[in-house]
Amino acid sequence: MPYLPLTSSVECVDDATSHFYNRIVDRSAVSPDWHSSEKMASAGAAYRWGAVIDHNANAVPNVGSCVFMHIWAGPSQGTAGCTAMPQDQLEPILAWLDPVAKPVLVQLPAAQYKKLKKPWHLPKLLKP
Repeated sequence: MPYLPLTSSVECVDDATSHFYNRIVDRSAVSPDWHSSEKMASAGAAYRWGAVIDHNANAVPNVGSCVFMHIWAGPSQGTAGCTAMPQDQLEPILAWLDPVAKPVLVQLPAAQYKKLKKPWHLPKLLKP
């Protein structure tokens, strides 16, 4: 997968009025027009490793932005829409991802997955 090292000027813009909405940008390389963004390098260990989830790729305002798979803060800490897990569980997933295969993230309760597996042509459910 393509890799972007985080610096203190890399941000994900979550301001729906910005023309950089739902994009990861280097603040030092653009003319900022946003009032809200996620300063990714400031998030501690959360973004040491991660993957961008291509949610709202067309950047439709207020449909969601800056969705990632990343390291979690712990079992009692939620996210605002990201998928988070312990680093030792995330690293094998990142190593497995292949952009040529066009991976898709599907998250459903097990019962719903089983119900939708055939009509959605989902792969076999992996064992935890």
